[in-house]
Amino acid sequence: MELIVTNLHRHFTGVSATTASVARKQADQYEMQLVGTPLPGCPDPVSVVQAIRLSRQPTSKRQHVIWHVRRQNEMRAALIARDILKCPIKIVYTASGQRPPSRPLRRLMKKMDAVIGATRMTAGQLPNMRAIIHHGVDTELFRPAEDRLQSWRNTGMPGTIGVATIGRIRPEKGTDLFVEAMLGLLPKYREVTAVVVGATSREHRGYEAALRQRIEAAGLTDRFVFTGVMEPDAVPELVRSLSLLVAPPRYEGFSLTPLEAMASGVPVVATDTGYFPTFIGKNEAGIIVHQPDIGALAKAIDALLHDPLQRGALNATARERAVARFSVENEVRGISRIYDELWRG
Repeated sequence: MELIVTNLHRHFTGVSATTASVARKQADQYEMQLVGTPLPGCPDPVSVVQAIRLSRQPTSKRQHVIWHVRRQNEMRAALIARDILKCPIKIVYTASGQRPPSRPLRRLMKKMDAVIGATRMTAGQLPNMRAIIHHGVDTELFRPAEDRLQSWRNTGMPGTIGVATIGRIRPEKGTDLFVEAMLGLLPKYREVTAVVVGATSREHRGYEAALRQRIEAAGLTDRFVFTGVMEPDAVPELVRSLSLLVAPPRYEGFSLTPLEAMASGVPVVATDTGYFPTFIGKNEAGIIVHQPDIGALAKAIDALLHDPLQRGALNATARERAVARFSVENEVRGISRIYDELWRG
C-alpha cells in the first residue's frame, strides 16, 4: 500500500468533490485505498480499521504509507494510526478555508507531516505549510454539451435556458441573493428557469421556506426548480445543460462549482469572495460582482441573458481557462511532489 485517501463524512460536500476529483486520478498512479464513504469514480472504500491494517505493510518501494486527510476527524484517525498504533505512515493535510484555523485545528496541523494550502489566502494562516496547490476540476468529467438545448431538454425542466446556483441552501451560500435577483429577472425572460441545487439542513429549513414563500408571493413558483440533493453522478450532466451559473456566497473557502461550470463551457456570475475572482479573471469566464449587492448581481445576470453573443463567447474562454489553469491534473502533479518529498525523507 502506498496511499490512503480518507472521506469520513456521510454526505457529499465540497470537500468530497475535491477529494473525488483528485482520487480518481491518483487511483491510476498509486496503490491507493479510499476510506470511509464512497466517492464517484473511485475505488470502493474500506473502514478505518481496515485502512490501519493495510498501513502496516507499505509497498516494497516505500518505507511509509501516506494518509491524505482533509477534515479534522480524518486528521485524528491518522494520528491514532501513526502515534498510538505506530503504523509506518506520514500524514498530509489539505486546508481550503479562508478563516484563521481554530486553536484545536492549529494543534492538529502542527502534528501533520505536511500541510497543503489551497490558496495563498489560506496558506498565510497555516502552521507546517509545505506548498500552495490550487484545487482542480476534472475537465474530462465536466465538459461542454454537444447540444446545450437538447441537454437542457433532457433534464425535463421547463423553458429553454437554465440559470442555476449550486450549494447548500443557507445564508452563507447566498441562496437568498440568487432568489431575489431572479425574481426581478424572470418576468423579463420567459424562456429562463431558475434552478436551486443543494441540500437544506434542519437549521435552515425555515430559511428555505421563507424563500419559497417569497417566490409564491411573486407568482413565480413554476419558474423555479428546487432539486434538493443531487446524486454526484448526475451533476456533470446538469451543469453542462446550463446557460449560466450564479455563485453568490457571502463567504467561501474554495468552491469547485464555478470551475465545474467553466470546464463545461458555462459562464459564471460570482461574488468577490474566496478564490472566485482568480477563477474568472477579467471577465474571461464571466462577471464578478461585489456582494451582497443584489442589484449588481441582477445586473450582471441580466447582461449575459440579454446578450447571447457575449454569453457564447464566454462559453469558449471559460472552458479554455479551466483547462489551462485549473485542471485536476495540475493539482495531482503538485500533490505528487509533496508525496515524493515525504517518501524520500
